Amino acid sequence: MPITPVDLRNKKILVTGPTSQVAMPLMAHLVKQSSEVYGLARFSKEKDRKKMEALGAKIIAKDLSKDDLSDIPKDFDYVLNFAVMKTGNFDYDLKANAEGAGRLIAHCNKAKAFLHISSGGVYQYAGHQLLKEDASLGDNHRAMFPTYSIAKIATETVVRFAGKQFGVPTVIARLSMPYGDNGGWPFWHLMMMQNNMPIDIHPDQPNTYNPIHHDDYIAQLPYVLAAATKDSVTMNWGGSQQVSIEDWCAYLTELTGLTAKFNLTPTAFGSLTLDTSKVEALCGKSKVDWKDGIHRLVKNLKPDLLKS
Repeated sequence: MPITPVDLRNKKILVTGPTSQVAMPLMAHLVKQSSEVYGLARFSKEKDRKKMEALGAKIIAKDLSKDDLSDIPKDFDYVLNFAVMKTGNFDYDLKANAEGAGRLIAHCNKAKAFLHISSGGVYQYAGHQLLKEDASLGDNHRAMFPTYSIAKIATETVVRFAGKQFGVPTVIARLSMPYGDNGGWPFWHLMMMQNNMPIDIHPDQPNTYNPIHHDDYIAQLPYVLAAATKDSVTMNWGGSQQVSIEDWCAYLTELTGLTAKFNLTPTAFGSLTLDTSKVEALCGKSKVDWKDGIHRLVKNLKPDLLKS
């Protein structure tokens, strides 16, 4: 039976990690249709605060690892947890990510739904195996981000517990390679190509992912939130197209004439090809073709590099 998406118009919404490349386009979208949108972060950089204020969002400057939350509103309709700390310090990152999410659910226990943005990086590397939500978990990203995968797995566990404990419907979305007009992994690869820097990839080629454009995850968000339950729901959240690093770098070459230099190393992340059937059952397949999305990215951020 088709699910009815939630209506996010004129709602009170809290977004953590609002200044990130992933959450920023969503913030811009939400403030256009919601009466009150709050962005919670440490806001250690004044430019980040100014970005949020320019959008029309309300600022909550907090460190989820330690700060008292009692002075922030409790009556949010929806809480969207995009925050992630990956400092490399396990003590701090586990407090900020896992304990922070639990404290936030406890405080915002009247919310209609709590969305936790997790990552495909929680899965154990499995070559080109299509990864369903029950696939083995592992320390996938240790080579680059020592705390990332473990902190994400720990946070999922805390979110499931806290949602049940406090009666808050939760949904855990394992995001795969988000990108858009404001950046993402293909943009970093473009910059590496421009600077003649080698790109690390796993020897077991191709290195395949499910890139999802911000247009798609913004459009799908109301359906994902509608899937939240008090028993918690976990789903892969990625684009319907499976695309490799090699594919998008070849297309960047086609667009710009720049050439990718690959460094084959077993310490690179390797493929994370997600089974997206669960999210597609909710809201259908993603709409933005990956080539169109990457062309938009280059046109928006580096138009001077386009051949025509």
